[in-house]
Amino acid sequence: MFAAERRQLILEMVRANGAVSLRELARVVQTSEVTVRRDVRALEAEGLLDRRHGGAVLPGGFTRESGFPQKSHLATAEKTAIADVAASLVEEGEAIVVGAGTTTQELARRLARVPGLTVVTNSLLVAQALAHANRVEVVMTGGTLRGSNYALVGSGAEQSLQGLRVSRAFISGSGLTAERGLSTSNMLSASVDRALVQAAAEVVVLADHTKIGTDTMFQTVPADVMTRLVTDEPPAHDDRAATELQALADQGVQITVAGSAAPCGGQVDGMQGRRPRRESPLPVQRRGGPTAQLRSAGMLPETGERERARVADMRRR
Repeated sequence: MFAAERRQLILEMVRANGAVSLRELARVVQTSEVTVRRDVRALEAEGLLDRRHGGAVLPGGFTRESGFPQKSHLATAEKTAIADVAASLVEEGEAIVVGAGTTTQELARRLARVPGLTVVTNSLLVAQALAHANRVEVVMTGGTLRGSNYALVGSGAEQSLQGLRVSRAFISGSGLTAERGLSTSNMLSASVDRALVQAAAEVVVLADHTKIGTDTMFQTVPADVMTRLVTDEPPAHDDRAATELQALADQGVQITVAGSAAPCGGQVDGMQGRRPRRESPLPVQRRGGPTAQLRSAGMLPETGERERARVADMRRR
């Protein structure tokens, strides 16, 4: 395929889906991600699309939001892997909140097998995925239906969440950076997501690699509020993703990479030579600064050695 043909096909895919990952573009045009990246850069120079971290979007990405049909076809394998990991965090008999989104919809399909679960959601798609689960109770918020993502928003949704307290919130969004945390392109959706987060003792963000490093208009979950991020393995050459993940870990966010050998947290070295280190089973206590938090939890290897030596010495005494 000639360069002009590749670029036309890339442009058609972006126009049809709103946003497409470099991995998916490379698969469809049957070339390397390096070549696709050059094509995307050339199309951006012509003003035909915008580059985003790990992919390409239609121009005006700060305000533009793709509809559900477009989002549902983006990074599907990655979202499935993320949902598998997120579902493993949920225990029998828990009460949780689940926000709207294609990744959270995948999560809901797996939650149907968790007995005694109570799920509070503003998403019709999440509720639909759990509608026939005999041992799962679904509680829906009030609000006004937002058709583009099948979610209930507005003051009715927010008021129905007042006074609610659950163990965990599972939230997705349009972009994620260490500086602003999770963000979305719609003000009403952002407001409801903030209300969902306020109801939870822990906040788990689900975001595939195409969202990492992307910033959108309305902040929903600041990085210092996030308990854990579940994401997928970014491309080997994607140093920006590794930098963002490390910055999030330095702020105390536990990072779990779907598809890797083990979850990770604290010091994040990334994949393909930047493999994240194993996550300590101890929770991160947000005291004494991020580095102190990670060291106190044994997440940094040199501190882990000191901790083991200290414990052994205490046992001898």
